[in-house]
Amino acid sequence: MQLKNKMVQGFDFDLVIIGAGVGGHGAALHAVNCGLKVAIVEVGEMGGTCVNRGCIPSKALLAASRRVRELRDADNLKALGIQIENVTFDRQALAAYATNIVNKIRSDMTNSLKRQGVEIIKGWGQVVGPQKVSIGDKTITAEDIILAPGSIPWVPPGIEIDGKTVFTSDDALKLESLPPWIAIIGSGYIGLEFADIYTALGCEVTIIEALDQLMPTFDPDIAKQAQRVLIAARDIETRVGMMAKKVTPGEPVVIELADTKTKEVVEILEVDACLVATGRIPYTQNLGLESVGIELDSRGFIPTNEYMAVLAGGEVVPHLWAIGDATGKLMLAHAASAQGIAVVETILGRPRIVDYRSIPAAAFTHPEISFVGLTESAAKELGKTEGFEVATVRSYFKGNSKALAEGETEGLAKVIYRQDNGEVLGVHILGIHAADLIHEAAYAIAHRQSVRELAFLVHTHPTVSEVLDEAYKRAIALH
Repeated sequence: MQLKNKMVQGFDFDLVIIGAGVGGHGAALHAVNCGLKVAIVEVGEMGGTCVNRGCIPSKALLAASRRVRELRDADNLKALGIQIENVTFDRQALAAYATNIVNKIRSDMTNSLKRQGVEIIKGWGQVVGPQKVSIGDKTITAEDIILAPGSIPWVPPGIEIDGKTVFTSDDALKLESLPPWIAIIGSGYIGLEFADIYTALGCEVTIIEALDQLMPTFDPDIAKQAQRVLIAARDIETRVGMMAKKVTPGEPVVIELADTKTKEVVEILEVDACLVATGRIPYTQNLGLESVGIELDSRGFIPTNEYMAVLAGGEVVPHLWAIGDATGKLMLAHAASAQGIAVVETILGRPRIVDYRSIPAAAFTHPEISFVGLTESAAKELGKTEGFEVATVRSYFKGNSKALAEGETEGLAKVIYRQDNGEVLGVHILGIHAADLIHEAAYAIAHRQSVRELAFLVHTHPTVSEVLDEAYKRAIALH
């Protein structure tokens, strides 16, 4: 596509993106491929949280630690006719493996932008007026600006971080030590994945969850079985309904545990280390948003409409957009990328919104957990509003031929659908390759497909994909 001559209109660029995480990177590549002149501003490392301090290094550590766990599982290996003794690992080499993967992906991302002609500007980007961005003492103009500043770990009040004995996932990913006993505050994705890594490498773990149930953000049926497989079967103890009221770094780390309801201290834990995995908050300070009349919401998120246009007092700010974690829509790297591409399409006069119901998510534990769409309770609430009944069906990995051959039979798939027309509303999976399996369900939800259609699709035999095939067939057998 021929570039438009923006110099005539007085702009340095068609599009400037503040933040070079997965969302900003995806938006930049799509925009330049559509013929726009693009600059991307980044104060830190290319790739943002996902590449440098999130998805990529954590998955590298999970992959390495999973192999250690598998090679030390003598009973399972014996069943396969394999005998291995004295499995050891090098902590520093394991950490270096993750670092090398990060360096490669970060380099690949940088090179992909350069090859496509995206201008990379290092520094802190701020909005200093309509269609203006400053980076230090330099100001550039653009017809459109996308804000993609991302998020940072949230540390609750009362918890003191020293980066060595008490730390967030940012420091945990460096794997500078393997504490004999580590407390993990939070039982969401981050907490579960690190519990998986630490126990595989020989650490004892205590999971602290402030709410009255473990894994509160997961489907209850999935959470129940996951707790048995990922927690009860491992060297993990739990404290549920308790909050870490005060955490003091040192040797040992002292944690004052309080009853979440009464706020009274009920136990003092002394552990070797503490990982704070209590979620993330938007990194939206000092962006200069006040220069165009924008106020962050009460949680610090940038207000946007469904097209990701930034709002000030409920009104669209022309030519200003926001994507990713900073918007609070769905804090996932691939959601940010989808939002960025949708914004570029909208800028080009082809308005597009993101279908959040069809965006899948996964925890890369062993076995994996994934889901897409609605939970059963959310589906029932929607049913009350729109006047339909909800049904569910389950199938299990223990009856799947490939899972049996792999010796990985723990897990289930749960499909949530409308009784009247069979439309799939949500799918939740625990089991081997769950993070890959979920995309079939995501496609089905994106196209609002029915279990009555899906039940007649043909799946390769033997594969674990037949777990979903079995679920769809059970659904139509029930009606």
